[in-house]
Amino acid sequence: MKRGAKPPIRLAREQRFGDILRAARKVFCEKGYDQAAVAEIAARLGVVEGTVYKYFDSKRELLHKVLEHWYEEMLGDYARDLAAVVGARARLRLLVWRHLRSVREHPQLCRLMFREVRAEQDYRGSRVHAMNRRYTQFLIEVLRDGVAAGEFRAEIPHALVRDMIYGGIEHHAWNHLCGRGDLDIDRIADRIAAVVCDGLAARAPAADLHLETEKLARIAARIERSLPQHRARK
Repeated sequence: MKRGAKPPIRLAREQRFGDILRAARKVFCEKGYDQAAVAEIAARLGVVEGTVYKYFDSKRELLHKVLEHWYEEMLGDYARDLAAVVGARARLRLLVWRHLRSVREHPQLCRLMFREVRAEQDYRGSRVHAMNRRYTQFLIEVLRDGVAAGEFRAEIPHALVRDMIYGGIEHHAWNHLCGRGDLDIDRIADRIAAVVCDGLAARAPAADLHLETEKLARIAARIERSLPQHRARK
């Protein structure tokens, strides 16, 4: 082994850290935060409770780390997936669908995030908060790109649209999060994207609309003038 290298100790520590996170995630999802015990997490790993506290100062910190790890999983391929989709409407629909899929596949983690973390005093300014902002920033960038491309109107605040989408999904999916019913994520994603994108769709300026109206009026007048001549030939 080269001088100065310490891979065995580092790898052992990283392995133990990861093992604790995986065990904690299972216990939190099964029991909820209040009923989850650090002693049970340790027991599932075959270690004493004090071993867990060598890596995490508290159960609260452990919960935050579990959610941080989950966000890392979700963020991993977002940029790659979005890069393969063309058009703001299609990209917005993808983000809505991906979020719905996360809710359907990980309802317990969503409940932990909504009930035990997001509403608490230690959330704002935490790393979980920062990762959530990164997560929703993808949508903000899609909205900005849509405005720049002329697909979306510029006067509607992006933060308002973001809150409407994610808040609406959370409200609509609450029964599923509580174990009541399933989610048809394809149908819901289509409907949300349609409502949002139709509302954001760029509109022709009033002057253009006036010109189009005059053009249609002239066409209608020509048709009207030609009708008597057409009838006279019959």
